[in-house]
Amino acid sequence: MTLLSLGLLFWVAAHLFKRLAPEMRRGMGEKGKGLAALGILAGLILMIVGYRMSGTHDLYALPAYLRHVNNTLMVIAVFLFALGHSKSRLRGKMRHPMLTSVVVWGVAHLLVNSDAASLVLFGGMTLWALVEMALINRAEPAPERYKGDSLAGDIRLVVISLVVFGAIAGVHIWLGYNPFPM
Repeated sequence: MTLLSLGLLFWVAAHLFKRLAPEMRRGMGEKGKGLAALGILAGLILMIVGYRMSGTHDLYALPAYLRHVNNTLMVIAVFLFALGHSKSRLRGKMRHPMLTSVVVWGVAHLLVNSDAASLVLFGGMTLWALVEMALINRAEPAPERYKGDSLAGDIRLVVISLVVFGAIAGVHIWLGYNPFPM
C-alpha cells in the first residue's frame, strides 16, 4: 500500500503542479515539462507495482451483476477518453472528456473491487480527476468549440473505442482478471 499511495501522490502532484504553482511552473520553462512527465511516469509505475503487490482483502461483498455494469461503464470510459482527440461531432460538446473518462473508469472499477488497494487507487484517481476539472474550470475560460468534425470521425471514434476496449479486456484476461462474467 505504501508504493501505491506514493505513486498516487506523485501522479497527483505532477498533474496539479501547473495549476497550484503556476508561477513556479512557468519559471521552470521546458525543464518543467520533463519533470512533470517524469513524476507522472514514476507515479504510474509505483501505482501499478504497489497495486499488484498489495495483499488486501475484500472489505465488503459486491453483487455479481455489477460486472455487467462495469463493462458498460468501461466502454463509455474508453469512448470518452478517445473523444478528447477524435474528429467526432461530439468532441465540441464536452469540456473534459478525458478527465470524465477517468471518473467513469474509477467508478466502474469501484463497482467490482472492494479491497483497500482498489479504494485507494480508483477512489484516488476519481477524486484527482474531479479536482483537476474544477481547477481547470476556475483558471481557464471555456475553449472554443471544436471545428473539423464529421460523420466519419464519429464512426472512427466508435470503432477505435470498441477495438481498444477489446484490447484492454484481453490484457485483463492475460493478467488473470477476466472482466466477463461466466
